[in-house]
Amino acid sequence: MSATGTVYLVGAGPGDPGLLTLRGGELLVLADAIVYDALANPALLAMASVSERETPVELHDVGKRGGASESARQDDINALLVQLAKEGKRVVRLKGGDPFVFGRGSEEAEALAKAGVPFEVVPGVTAGIAAPAYAGIPVTHRGLSTSVTFVTGHEDPLKDKNTVDWTALARAGGTIVLYMGVKSLPRIASTLIGAGMPGGTPAAAIRWGTYGRQQTVTATVSTLADEIQRAGLEAPVITVIGPVVALRETIAWFDKRPLFGKRILVTRAQAQASTLSELLTMEGADVLEMPATRIESVDASEVDAAIGRLADYRWLIFTSQNGARVFWNALRRHGLDSRALATSMIAAVGPATAESLLDYGIAVDLSPERFIAEALLDALRERGDLSGSRVLYAAAEGARDVLPHGLADLGAVVDRVNLYRSVPDGAGADDVRGTLLGGDVDLVTFTSASAVRAFVATVGDAAAKRVKAASIGPATSEAIRAAGIEIAVEAKVSTMGGLVDAICDHYAALAD
Repeated sequence: MSATGTVYLVGAGPGDPGLLTLRGGELLVLADAIVYDALANPALLAMASVSERETPVELHDVGKRGGASESARQDDINALLVQLAKEGKRVVRLKGGDPFVFGRGSEEAEALAKAGVPFEVVPGVTAGIAAPAYAGIPVTHRGLSTSVTFVTGHEDPLKDKNTVDWTALARAGGTIVLYMGVKSLPRIASTLIGAGMPGGTPAAAIRWGTYGRQQTVTATVSTLADEIQRAGLEAPVITVIGPVVALRETIAWFDKRPLFGKRILVTRAQAQASTLSELLTMEGADVLEMPATRIESVDASEVDAAIGRLADYRWLIFTSQNGARVFWNALRRHGLDSRALATSMIAAVGPATAESLLDYGIAVDLSPERFIAEALLDALRERGDLSGSRVLYAAAEGARDVLPHGLADLGAVVDRVNLYRSVPDGAGADDVRGTLLGGDVDLVTFTSASAVRAFVATVGDAAAKRVKAASIGPATSEAIRAAGIEIAVEAKVSTMGGLVDAICDHYAALAD
């Protein structure tokens, strides 16, 4: 790093992590320090943790929270950015929406320029365009609106000094987008109507735009404030005023997704949660993540010894994606790849494990459709080639003994190798426990029996039983029932995609 680092003023977008720009994502992965706003989606911070680095990224929460005493002062934020850069760090200033649209990014740029600190501005998708778009409201539309005006809702029209010409806006006939204007909306609406805007002009308020928990209220400019109060909408809210709001009836799309309005808790190891979370988010769910387990290494001497005698094994049996990954890494550590398995047959418990092995160039010879050890034993029994064969059973520490015992009963000589262990994590368990007890979660997903046990251990028995479960397969369902949790969904195909399809089918059936 140079003597003085660089500060990147990055627009985080309106909330949906998919709306972050490519440049913003690149910088998050490379950052030494991230200084982030309250409205920046926490999922974006996780992008920085996946990169390999000698020291973890520094995280600085400088969110402003409605004038609360713990909110950061702008002068302090400016000073922090300068300090971090002077320490030679690559700093990402992660700002909700776009840095230069009511984001005070220009003030931070001025402070950096005065301090001689290099900086770069990375524009983001502003909430004033994205939130209406997700609500099915275009801010311009041919024949309805050829102009759009963005106004901060903090501009109270009754103040003595005002920089907004509300009379001109009322007569312009275009679209007005108000940022954070819930409290001042009654006065703004009264002023606009008093300046000539028809009281029946369509208007909408959108809370948490682009998130799975997005809420939209439509009314007219004269009635919207009352409707907002009736619906209990609080900040952050984007308000749209103009004829374009009427188009929502035709082109609303986001809230028609199958899981829209459903809050779903994902309980996988943190490094694995993203795939399931992304699939659920694509279907409209509001996803919470709690890594119920984390993967820990075990003594590698067992797997190293097994790799040294691979030619002895007639069968290699894998039971999880984690196992496939750890075994592959061990192969590579020995300078080997999939060709080292040419003389062995490969079996996998479940399609997800089979897909994971194929990612490493290892095609399985046997994988039962049912995601349980008993199904694999049945398939191997039908083959009739196990008697006298040496089998490598590669699994997690503490995994069920059904397979090794069953293989021995079929006449196989079984070498069991523990590849890893799953241990309770529970990061964020306190917050999740409160959410569960408050009845604010619709469904919790489980993709392994170990995740079920860890979930109950971290949030407690009472909270765990407050929500119904979605299970990836029979073995996981067995652990869910043992924990006293009601099962609402069990995947027919034991993959992440199969689990999401089953959840969508479940809610579709309830809607019919």
